[in-house]
Parts: sequence; C-alpha cells; structure tokens
Amino acid sequence: MDQTAQIREFLSTRRARITPEQAGLPAYGGNRRVTGLRREEVAMLAGVSVDYYVRMERGNLAGVSDSVLEALGRALQLDDAERAHLFDLARASVPTLATSSPRRRPAAKGVREPVQQLLDAITDAPAWVRNARHDMLASNRLARALYSPMLTDAHQPPNSARFVYLDPASRAFFTDWERAADDIAAMLRLEAGQHPHDRALSDLIGELSTRSEVFRQRWAKHNVRFHRTGFKRLHHPIVGALELNFEAMELSSDADLTLLVYTAPVGSPTADALKMLASWAMTQDASLVE
Repeated sequence: MDQTAQIREFLSTRRARITPEQAGLPAYGGNRRVTGLRREEVAMLAGVSVDYYVRMERGNLAGVSDSVLEALGRALQLDDAERAHLFDLARASVPTLATSSPRRRPAAKGVREPVQQLLDAITDAPAWVRNARHDMLASNRLARALYSPMLTDAHQPPNSARFVYLDPASRAFFTDWERAADDIAAMLRLEAGQHPHDRALSDLIGELSTRSEVFRQRWAKHNVRFHRTGFKRLHHPIVGALELNFEAMELSSDADLTLLVYTAPVGSPTADALKMLASWAMTQDASLVE
C-alpha cells in the first residue's frame, strides 16, 4: 500500500469533517472553498507552521515528534483509534522502522492446543479466536453453530470480512448489516496502518476492493475503529433473533490473535435461544459421528 497516500488521505478526510464552529474558530464569510477546516486553521490549532502541516498532509510524517502528533490529534479531534492509527502511519514513515518490520507475516493455520482447550471449556457462550485479518482460526461448538451460515464458504479458514462483503447471506444474518460492514472496513484499515507490509492483509483488501463496490466506498473513507466490546444483533436461520453482548480480548501469548466471547443476560430470550442452539449443535455433531 502507498504509505504517502495513506497519510495524505487520512489527514485530509479527518480535516474535512470538522467545521470551524466545532473547532471553536470564527467562520468568516459564507463562501468557504473547502469542506471542513482549512490547512492553515489546522496548523494554528496544532501550534505548527502552515508549511509544516502542509508537509505532513502531503504524506511526510518522517521525523515528526510525538508531541506534534499529539497536538495534531487534538486539532483534528481524533478518537483513541484514530490517534493510534496516526502514530502507526508515522512509525511506518521512518525508513529504519519500516524496513525492519517483516514484509510477510505467516498466516496462522490454527491455535495452540491450550487455546482450543480454553474454547472448549466455555460451553454456555459462543467463543472463537480470529487473527487480525478476521480469519476464524478456532471456535467452540456453540460458536460454530452460531456462525454456521459463514462456515458454508469453501474458502478456508472462514473469514468474516469476506462473509460480510461477498456473501449475500450475511445481510440476513447481521440485523445491523450496515454497521457490521462499517466495523469490518474500519478494523481492517486500522490493521493496515499497523502492518503496512503484511502481504496476506494486502491480498485480502485487494480482493474485497476488486469484488465489492460497497467495500471500496467504505475503504475510501479512511475510518478506523477499535472493536473491544459491544452489542450485536443477529438473525440465525435456526433460532431466529439474537441480541448478544461481546467482549474481544487479545491473547497476550499469541501475536495478532483475539478471543471473542458472546453472552446474553440470564433468562433473556437470547439466552433461551442460545440453549436451543446448543441442543441443535449437539444434534448436528451426533449426526456426523453416525
């Protein structure tokens, strides 16, 4: 991926979304030629010269200090994910750091046995492990039942980004499909900033960009987002509507792997539906053994 273009487009899209009023600046005249803030306004808010900010927005963050990046983040009103992304882009702009990073990370084929044992020990909640490219690398029985519509894809390992953007069944599965699509694109953009030389990630983004106009539109927005905790509304073909809380936890001993666990309040309709789904999953597994 073109690092200069990534920086330029990220900064320009963040600048374009902030009005002078939102930044606490007077808006002189009613015929502004730019959407959002002008470059000189961002420079003033960040406490740098206009020339220095223009240099940064043209894609050159090499040598920019952390204090300047912090000031720029405040001027552009970046949230935590956007601030982390800005620092990732700056880090990748330093030649010694960029070239010392491995150009290719091996795609994990699975997880360590203790991790699978942990998943299997979670019997009342769907739990699964994914990598940063959203490959489902391991899961417990209930997660496999929950994501059964995604597991029909011949492509292995199953990938939730491909499912969302390339499989029409995802629109019925995700009740909030638009939000799911936004989240996936934003998480992949964040990952691309962290690992600009990850060939497998670049291949995935290239595939989605080639095959999905909807993905291309979202990718062009340069939005980034953490996905650590939240709420999902799904519609499963067997048990119907599900309203699930989720927690996403990085596995400290396994780089780039995330454990996700979905739960529902005791006694809720979704908790009852998960029990039904667990019974269905046991029936399916038993039929495979026979």
